[in-house]
Parts: sequence; structure tokens; C-alpha cells
Amino acid sequence: MKRIVPLVLTALLLAALPPSPTFARTFSVSVSQFVEHPALDAVLAGFQDALKEQGVDVEYSVHNAQANMGTANQIAQTIAGERPDLVLAIATPSAQTCAQIIKKAPHMADVPLIFAAVTDPQGSGLVPDLETPGANITGVSDLTPVDKHLGLMLEIQPDLKTLGVVYNSGEANSKTLVRLLREACKAKGVALEEATASKTGDVYQSTKSLAGRADAVYVPTDNTVVSALESMVKVCQQYQMPLYAADVGSVPRGAVAALGFDYYLHGKQAGDMAQRILVGGAKPATTPVEFQDGLTLHLNLPAAKAQGVALPDDLKAKADKIIR
Repeated sequence: MKRIVPLVLTALLLAALPPSPTFARTFSVSVSQFVEHPALDAVLAGFQDALKEQGVDVEYSVHNAQANMGTANQIAQTIAGERPDLVLAIATPSAQTCAQIIKKAPHMADVPLIFAAVTDPQGSGLVPDLETPGANITGVSDLTPVDKHLGLMLEIQPDLKTLGVVYNSGEANSKTLVRLLREACKAKGVALEEATASKTGDVYQSTKSLAGRADAVYVPTDNTVVSALESMVKVCQQYQMPLYAADVGSVPRGAVAALGFDYYLHGKQAGDMAQRILVGGAKPATTPVEFQDGLTLHLNLPAAKAQGVALPDDLKAKADKIIR
């Protein structure tokens, strides 16, 4: 009996302990990020923090294409060779290349692909339906409300007649946003002047081509253009054209104002989705594409002064963040 009692006590103590988490394993996540800039960097940080906060142990293999489509394709092939538990593709070009490679690699057929910072998942060919994406692809879209962005510009510049926009016509997300911008401008009676840049080195000249043709310049969530934002700021200061951005991360870099998403929270939303798939057993095919809610207004007072525009006091009063 003396030998049995300790065994019984041990069994009772073990039974009283909380159960071990079912995800007590290390997952591998391969990341394809199209370019390095604050918004996309914030997406990755938010994604990683979301999984860490939920106790999911992850080993990451992070790849950055530096805005080069050829490199993005090579990265997708490398990821196929890594055979991860999950793929995170940040920005539309990276999501498209990863999706194409995964479809061609039989051993990747069951590997979930989560995209983030993708404007138009359907238009870019990633998913056929937002509610039931099908296959192994789903994610979080950053479709921006360009009509509200135009409203903000008109609040700052009521006499705005012509708006300039710089974008990469090779990015599917940018083409969607500019199409929406055309519609918004037409509805408000604002003329739109377009300038394209196929690589970051073209952004300076494309912005300069708008001088004398536009009263202000808008940069959408275009990965190529946002990467070269500082060159746009120089032009806009020189020619006194206020520069407005779609993402708040561009405001401390010299944009006058932005009404946009917090891309760190965007990444956390994608991380929560990854947790449900990796740990909870959710299937990408039946996990609806999500959209981020909640816009924040950021203003840059020194940039406004340098670019020749005054920000209304009532706008400053409702701003979430002001750079002074």
C-alpha cells in the first residue's frame, strides 16, 4: 500500500495540471515581401507579434524582392523548396508569384498561403470569391477608400482643380486604385493627371512631370512609388504641390496628410488568421478574405508649410497624430 499511494497522488496531481496546448510544436512560415518600406515592414512585425502573443512558436524564413519581379519569382521557387507549414505573401506581386508557383508544385497543394497588403484579391487573380476563396489561399485586403482620401484633399484644398497621381501601371493593385480614383475625381469634378513609374528610379521624373499640371499629388498604396517617397517630397516642395498619401506611414516621411490604415494592425489581423489555420484547423478555402476597418488621420505640419498649404484648425483638432 505504501508503494501505491505515491503513485495515486502523482496521478491525481498530473490530472489537476492544465492540459498542454495542442500546438506545442514549432511551425515554419516562409515570407515573401515585395519591397522594404515602413508599411510592409509593419505588416510583417504585426504578423509575427500576433502569433507570438498567442503562444504559437514559429521559425521564419523571410525573403524580400526589393521591388524586382524577377526576384519575386525566384523567391517563390525558393519557398516551394522550403516546404513550410504556411506562406505569408506581403503585397500583390509577391502574392501572385507565390500563388503561381504553389499551384504548379504538387507538394505545396496543401500548404496555406495567406496574403496581406493586397488591394484587389479578385482582380489580381488570387481568389475567385471573397467569401469562399477556394483552394489554399486567403488573406487580408488593404483596399483603401480613395473617395475619402479625395474628400480629405478637398477639405485641405477646397479649390483643388487638378490632382496628380504617380503609380506603377504594372502593379494590379495600383491599377485598381487609380481606376477608383478616376471615378471619385469625376464625381467631384476634379481633373486627374496620371504619371507612371515602372521602377523606383523613375518616381522622381514622373512626379516632376506633374509640375505645372497638377495642384497636388497623391500616392496610392503603390509599393514601387512609396519606396521612393522621399524623391516625391523633394519635387513637391520645389514646385509647391502638396503631397497626400494613402498610408499613414508616409506622413513622417514627408507627406502632408493621410487617412489610412495602421499596417501593424493589418499584420496582426493576418497573424490571427494564420493562428486559426495553423492551430485551429481552419481551411483557407472556407476562410473569407478579410478587410481592415478603422482609419486614422495623420498630419505633418512642417511638410504642409514646406509644400505651401495650410491645414485647417478643425482638421488638426480631429487628427489622431500630428507631426509638428
